[in-house]
Amino acid sequence: MLLAAPAGAQATHLLERREVRADGHPLSVWSKRPATRARGSILLVHGRTWSSRPNWDLQVPGQRLSLMDALVSRGYAVYAVDLRGYGGTPRDSTGWLTPDRAERDVEAVLDWVKARESESARGGGGMTPRPVLLGYSQGSMVAHLVAQRHPEKLGGVVLYGFPYDVMKTGAARTDPATQERRRTTIAAAEEDFISPAVTPAGVKEAYAKTAVATDSVRADWRREGEFMAMDPATLNAPTLLLDGERDPYANAANHGAFFPRLATHDKWWVVLPGVDHAAHLEHQPAFVNAVVAFMERAGAPAPRQ
Repeated sequence: MLLAAPAGAQATHLLERREVRADGHPLSVWSKRPATRARGSILLVHGRTWSSRPNWDLQVPGQRLSLMDALVSRGYAVYAVDLRGYGGTPRDSTGWLTPDRAERDVEAVLDWVKARESESARGGGGMTPRPVLLGYSQGSMVAHLVAQRHPEKLGGVVLYGFPYDVMKTGAARTDPATQERRRTTIAAAEEDFISPAVTPAGVKEAYAKTAVATDSVRADWRREGEFMAMDPATLNAPTLLLDGERDPYANAANHGAFFPRLATHDKWWVVLPGVDHAAHLEHQPAFVNAVVAFMERAGAPAPRQ
């Protein structure tokens, strides 16, 4: 399905919605791509509360703030998945999402992206780069699990706004007894924007309106202790750790201890000054430059297969 950009929005590329099946369950995957052959591909994974479209394809009249458009303009095919219970993807029969289930779903979408990009490139010669995986906030924890368990399936992983201190041994978490199916609010959608000096006018309000319309009910997670399987000492995929200087979640996650423990020698740690947990919307040019530089890093091209 193809969706036109909203009237007045400065979108430059057509948004496409596809359905990818993971163990029989339909996952909505959004994509945009350049008119010519893509230089590579990237799969975006949203965070705990809000799905792909408010995060990755935000449309604000008079402004260009879609991260998908920005990456397509740099020559990349861009994909974004709605996990179970988010955006265009329904909950499954259990009504719950778990870390391991999310990890398997993202793995399935990575396989689909690689196959689709290989088909698109057929006849053009050469090899198709493996997709780069970018996870945001709790999605970065899912991305860590995927990259740790399946490094051969991706060209690199970006851990953006990574909120979890894997250096600590946390107490076992108690699963919620029932699903909350809590209604979302405008106030909750605005709470990550704590840096007004660098937030473009109207962005916070547009984000909140889109987020609540897209995700009116919070997804319910359980078995979150599965995230304790994250171990940087076994993460061998090329890794970019990407933080906003004022991000309260990333700053609490002890990245100074995490980064040296990464098993890969192909690792970057970039801190974007002045921005917080919504850096990709507050200072998008710097954010895009960091991600693209990682994907195009000199001397270490994305692995191919």
